[in-house]
Amino acid sequence: MDVIETGFNEILQKIDDMKKKEAILSEEVKTHDGKLLGRMGSSARPVVKSVGLNLLKIGKQDTKNELYDANYYTSKMIILGKTDPAEFRPDNPAKKITDQFCVLSEEGKFFELMYSSDGFITDSYLNSIEPESAIEIYGYDIMIMLYQAMHDYLKAEKELIEALDKVIGYIFARKQ
Repeated sequence: MDVIETGFNEILQKIDDMKKKEAILSEEVKTHDGKLLGRMGSSARPVVKSVGLNLLKIGKQDTKNELYDANYYTSKMIILGKTDPAEFRPDNPAKKITDQFCVLSEEGKFFELMYSSDGFITDSYLNSIEPESAIEIYGYDIMIMLYQAMHDYLKAEKELIEALDKVIGYIFARKQ
C-alpha cells in the first residue's frame, strides 16, 4: 500500500468516526432541546423588552372587520411560530381558536397565544407553555426564529453603533 492510499484510508476512517460522534452529539442535543430553548428565552429577555410588541388581547370588530376599542397585553412579546389551531380554547371549550401562535414574553417565558372571533369580538387566551412542549407543538422552527431574532438585533445594534460613531467623528472632525 502506498502513502496516498494509506492517507486516503485514514481520512475515510476519520470521516466515519466524525459521523458516529455527530450522531451521538445530535442525540444529546435533542435530549436537552427544551433546556436549550428555555435558556435561550431567558437570555433574550432584554431584547424582547426592547423590540417586542404589545399584542392584541381583545377588540371589537366593525362591519368592515376593522378592530376598535382594542385592549393589548401589557407585557411585550415576540412571535416565534404558528401552528394549526386546536379545536377549542382551554379556558372556554365553547370558543373555537382561529389562530394559534407561540410567543416569548419579556419575562423570558413561552406562551401559546390563542385568538378566537365570533364576528363581533376578537379575544385571546394566553396559555403558559414549557419549552419542551413548545418544541413538540411548534417544532424546531421556534428555536431558529429566536436565534434569527437575536442575530438580527445584534446586526442592527452594530450598524447603529457604527453609524453613530461616524456621526460623532464628523461632528468633532475625527478621521475615520
